[in-house]
Amino acid sequence: MKNIEFKVGIVPKTSEIIEVYDSSGINRPTKDSKRITKMYENSNLIITAWLNNELIGISRSITDFCYACYLSDLAVKSEYQKEGIGKRLIELTEKEIGKETALILLSAQIAMEYYPKIGFDKIDNGFIIRRTK
Repeated sequence: MKNIEFKVGIVPKTSEIIEVYDSSGINRPTKDSKRITKMYENSNLIITAWLNNELIGISRSITDFCYACYLSDLAVKSEYQKEGIGKRLIELTEKEIGKETALILLSAQIAMEYYPKIGFDKIDNGFIIRRTK
């Protein structure tokens, strides 16, 4: 992995986050920068990947650090995908939350094959009330 630097607890500029989201293919409300800013203000575990001071990957989670962690976003710029950056962001998330904390996520349809390859088990006992906006 080149000279990629991973940082815990750094919140990048909203414009940098939007650039990663738009490049990665993740479906987020990137036309609403205030909403993206609010998403990060209300998350308590952010891990980023940087190459030469350029944000190239990010994971955003909400956790209690002792029982459950919801991995809300995992995004890597398209030109850096398939280099292990997403996997490393998840490994660092696991390290931060500890072994007694379950790591949970909702996958985009296009990533359904990815998560089992990096150690996630598929579960069928979940429910959702979808956002309407």
